[in-house]
Amino acid sequence: MLKAVKVRLYPTPEQELMLAKSFGCARWYWNFSLNACIQHYQETGKALKLATYKGMLPRLKKEFPWLKEDCYSAVLQCVAINLNKAYTNFFQGKAKEPRFKSKQGKQSIQYPQNVTVDGHKLVVPKIGEIKAVLHREIAGTIKTVTISKSPSDKYFASILCEVEDSRDASIGDKILGIDLGIKDFAIVHDGQELNKYSNPTHLKRHEKNLARKQQKLARKTKGSKTRERYRKFVAKVHERVSNTRQDFLHKLSRKLVDESQVIVVENLNVKGLVRNRKLSKAISDGGWGIFVNFLAYKLERKEGKLVEIDRFFPSSKKCSCCGHVVDELPLDIREWDCPSCGTHHDRDGNAALKCDSFSR
Repeated sequence: MLKAVKVRLYPTPEQELMLAKSFGCARWYWNFSLNACIQHYQETGKALKLATYKGMLPRLKKEFPWLKEDCYSAVLQCVAINLNKAYTNFFQGKAKEPRFKSKQGKQSIQYPQNVTVDGHKLVVPKIGEIKAVLHREIAGTIKTVTISKSPSDKYFASILCEVEDSRDASIGDKILGIDLGIKDFAIVHDGQELNKYSNPTHLKRHEKNLARKQQKLARKTKGSKTRERYRKFVAKVHERVSNTRQDFLHKLSRKLVDESQVIVVENLNVKGLVRNRKLSKAISDGGWGIFVNFLAYKLERKEGKLVEIDRFFPSSKKCSCCGHVVDELPLDIREWDCPSCGTHHDRDGNAALKCDSFSR
């Protein structure tokens, strides 16, 4: 069983420079290999094989000595493997076509071996001992370590470990139906009781602060040190929003998983929903897709089950008492009466109840 732990790193200025060189080498090799693959595909109609990617490295290291001097060899091997996997996913229709990487984009490198944990330090080849905040024990065998740099210039390491297949203790055995919304983030029904969890609106709380900092950033000269300083200010606000959203989603998903054995949610087309310009910001801010992913992996660890019902299932329009389906139910109507049996329904509560009853 694989588990990952993300820890904060505090490299010295010298180590930051060495990491920057490694980021640059990995990015350059990715772009070089991607360009070679595109040219080969245009000429032959076939993709390059993994052996071809790796076979280019010895020649490139002779032609560009800094590739060998500034970057650990296994990191470049990982770049070739990741690019090959990216193209495999693309041809299988699982992902978009691989793109060239920019210095302004996400910076990360992957170590597949020879990284160890020594006390409160991470020992990395060619970098040395990097101070780390290990907030939990690193158990099992380390498989890979991915070091990344955030837009706010913080360093992190994601440590993937292979551990014994131990399942989380199951506390509850309920079946929960969940309807995701905007006003209330999650409406949960367990067959007897209805609970609503309000939407924290993470981005909305920081919009004024973000707009003010972005306005100041826009007035600075491109390439100046002042602009770089304000870019970090904006990045820190975005990071704070992301962290609060992740914290809320993790805590809520953990609570619901601990109380249940089966969770039923709608298989929402989030990409389609965000095309509605009136609702796109609220939907994106909620993080529905991330929440469902959190539920899925946490249920899997305790041998629970996540049931996704069809997105066209009329959960809101179908009466939970008699099964009558109304023809239309606009978003502005939050409550309605069933024309068949006369039952008064809360729109979201009825949807959660229908989701709950779907798996019973």
